[in-house]
Amino acid sequence: MNTKCSISAKAKDPLIKAKALSKTYQMGEVQVRALNNVSFEIYSNEFIVILGPSGSGKSTLLNMVGGMDQATSGELYYKDIPLHKADPKQLTQYRRNAVGFVFQFYNLIPNLTAAENVNLAAEISRQPLEVHTILAQVGLADRADHFPSQLSGGEQQRVALARAIVKNPEILLCDEPTGALDSQTGLQVLKILKDFQQQYQKTVIIITHNAGVAGMADRVFYLRDGGISRIEKNDCPISPEQVTW
Repeated sequence: MNTKCSISAKAKDPLIKAKALSKTYQMGEVQVRALNNVSFEIYSNEFIVILGPSGSGKSTLLNMVGGMDQATSGELYYKDIPLHKADPKQLTQYRRNAVGFVFQFYNLIPNLTAAENVNLAAEISRQPLEVHTILAQVGLADRADHFPSQLSGGEQQRVALARAIVKNPEILLCDEPTGALDSQTGLQVLKILKDFQQQYQKTVIIITHNAGVAGMADRVFYLRDGGISRIEKNDCPISPEQVTW
């Protein structure tokens, strides 16, 4: 158990604010409500974990916060920008400048080296971080010139992390980032995410099926049947090394 807790200072105004947010998909003649009337706020420099069974709306929620999908009804704001009203060009700028994405599958370009994969993201960013500095921070300084086929799964995931982090995003969204990894490699990834949040004072949001990761969070969102069943606050988040795998 931690003997000393460091509570992140929260800004007065939310970074992300949702009001009665809903999302319905048309599947042939059937309507599927993936998200149902959810309201929440997320602040700068928060570490958020989203838990819930398959089909509970976790990925739909993450996609809307990331500007990859828009609500059927309700409101969603990034600072004072109404994402629910944004046109495709505005959403592209939001994704490019404010958001970094990390997925379970690495989606690296196979004929580019680790450094080149990361540099692609840096080139489209307004205020990118330095590519080789970030590769060093994720423990890949000596693998920068290797192609994805020459890297282990854990190393490829760390390249994907570096690619998201190098953009210097305000929000880092992670959908099952440790889902395909063994416990040791998964803990390395969690440490990188926590270090990014603390060093750069950014917001990190993680979807996971591993309930042990919830102990790292400032707050945990529990989703069920397209709604937020409860939000729990951790007054004393644990370190990645304390996560039970």
